[in-house]
Amino acid sequence: MDLLRTMTLSQVFGVITFLSLFSLGNLYFESHLKASDHCFCKLKGRIDDCSCNVDTVDHFNNIKIYPVLSSLLNKDYFRFYRVNLKQKCPFWADDSRCAMRYCHVEPCLDADIPEGLKGHQPKNAVIEEPSAFKYSKEAQAAECDHDHELGYLNTTISAAAYEEFARWKAYDDAQDNFCVMNEEDKGAEYVDLLLNPERYTGYKGRSAHRIWNSIYLENCFRPKDILSSYIQSSSINGMCLEKRVFYRAISGLHSSINIHLCSKYLLSEKNTFILDPPGGQWGQNLEEFQRRFDPEKTNGEGPQWLRNLYFLYLLELRALAKAAPYLEHEEYYTGNKEEDKEVKLGIHDFLKVVRSFPDHFNESTMFNGGQQARKLKEEFRQHFRNTSRIMDCVGCDKCKLWGKLQIHGLGTALKILFSGKFDGMDPASQNLTHVNKSKFQLERSEIVALINAFGRLSTSIHELEQFRDMMR
Repeated sequence: MDLLRTMTLSQVFGVITFLSLFSLGNLYFESHLKASDHCFCKLKGRIDDCSCNVDTVDHFNNIKIYPVLSSLLNKDYFRFYRVNLKQKCPFWADDSRCAMRYCHVEPCLDADIPEGLKGHQPKNAVIEEPSAFKYSKEAQAAECDHDHELGYLNTTISAAAYEEFARWKAYDDAQDNFCVMNEEDKGAEYVDLLLNPERYTGYKGRSAHRIWNSIYLENCFRPKDILSSYIQSSSINGMCLEKRVFYRAISGLHSSINIHLCSKYLLSEKNTFILDPPGGQWGQNLEEFQRRFDPEKTNGEGPQWLRNLYFLYLLELRALAKAAPYLEHEEYYTGNKEEDKEVKLGIHDFLKVVRSFPDHFNESTMFNGGQQARKLKEEFRQHFRNTSRIMDCVGCDKCKLWGKLQIHGLGTALKILFSGKFDGMDPASQNLTHVNKSKFQLERSEIVALINAFGRLSTSIHELEQFRDMMR
């Protein structure tokens, strides 16, 4: 009080102003901290239907997986993906093509495609005979000890019969597939993924909403009393594990895609400054991220959607670990000897890190229980196959490209986990001498999709940390 008596009126006013501003600053700081915690308020603790924590995945991915995988995905073997973007939508009229130039996908010219991806095989590659070969004249002639009369009966098998054998084999293979994707599709073309990155294109509105509504409403398992496409996360807890896994996987993929769009957002379409790139200014859009994930703007669901991203990450991580012995022995052939060698070494290092994760998702707890479990498994597979077909209805080519690739990758992960053909392989093993390799096989497109799809999830978790830092 003595100090105040000796101060002039202007000095007293200055002190009061300072204290007021200091108080307002504290209020702003506290409110800003609360706001920054909104989107991430549930990103802690144990991940639903898994045995590990969010922070364990954050550290494992951002420190160990992301740096190795980012380098690997720049290699030719993984950057060229064969896909048909002209397939007609099987469910409704395609009436909403995106006219924005950022939706366009430029396919590769023949000269851009590595020689090894044009059908060329490495000299030491093992070419497996088709299953119908043993009935051919050549196979019969190669037999030293055979009955000519019986041999004659075999040689009368017609070309039509061989085609039928091929159809049988294709049918058998299709029973393990969770996606309707065909690498030999006549309309498929190679696309350079590095030249067509996943980012915001402006594709939105009725067409985009119809895609996700169709997936959630018609193909996701849901509680019987919920008829809308919107499913509250708390309501799925009453469903069985298998149905929860399906929903969390689709929701996690949806979240991952939304994070990519927010992280690679078109901030400025025209050149505002001389140094701006000619294709526009792209970067992180925090406001858009909050619009999609803030609980106050998503009926409290945003943070749970982010948790589902972590669930999907663990699901695909487990598939990679399970198929690791098989993936170790792939050729990864493109025709570029030096780079092919680097890719094999890179895959070895990557899978070594994958196998080191201590708390993998446990798929053995799913689809147990006899006939009812088998019926549920087939229903699960058909729902996902239908989801893969919906990707042909996306009106933006770039969105369709990355949607098909990530669904293809997730479908490959489900095939590894649940087809039964990869069971019995020891993830810690680095050899296939004890495994019948003809029992299972992945096409090149499946491997490319699997690694790229997991790369997208890894990137999403890495970008989440960047958005968290921006909010702070």
